Amino acid sequence: MLNIDVVTLFPEMFAPAIGLSIVGRAVERGIVSVRLHHLLEFCESERADDAPYGGGAGMVLRLEPLARALDAILAAGPPSERRSIVLTSPAGRRFAQADAVRFAGLERLIVVCGHYEGVDDRIRALYSLEEISLGDFILTGGEIPALAIVDATVRLVEGAIRAESLASESFSSGDELDFPAFTRPPRFRGVEVPEVLLSGDHAKIAAWRREESRRRAARRRGDSE
Repeated sequence: MLNIDVVTLFPEMFAPAIGLSIVGRAVERGIVSVRLHHLLEFCESERADDAPYGGGAGMVLRLEPLARALDAILAAGPPSERRSIVLTSPAGRRFAQADAVRFAGLERLIVVCGHYEGVDDRIRALYSLEEISLGDFILTGGEIPALAIVDATVRLVEGAIRAESLASESFSSGDELDFPAFTRPPRFRGVEVPEVLLSGDHAKIAAWRREESRRRAARRRGDSE
């Protein structure tokens, strides 16, 4: 079973996503557990944030409440469990499908949502963690990246969705993308479904889909260059 712990200032942002769709069903089936830890509950006399040493704009998440939260989470599980701590940060490396695959095989995934101007940098010296970003852009906080990480990971946990659905997805085989999909009606406003998909010839359909997957991947690589 995968246990997911999210440390955040805004737990209310997660409730709709956790209760719906694939994540919600995985929780209901007991194959995934998602617990939200409100950072304010780990504050004692101090605030959750403070002005940075040396001056500058914005606020920084304080170390003490974060350490209390992480210590409590880590103490709840056996030291031998397979686990990772992730800090959502624009300074992190870009999240990829391979990360989701790796996280889905863990027993515990802890996600710390960065906020404001970041987190007291000493957290990196105290805990073994990896920083992950969704890309080269800035969000108000790390909750949206955390939601993306949780969603991408949970759907790969065994039993969350059908295995055959995962096999043909984008990035399931290296850099290949999923093939184009169509459904009824076969013609709409002059645009038709490719004839091969209506042929009933499964070998030709499979070959067409493989080729379209390769073409999509080639276009994507070309657009990113």
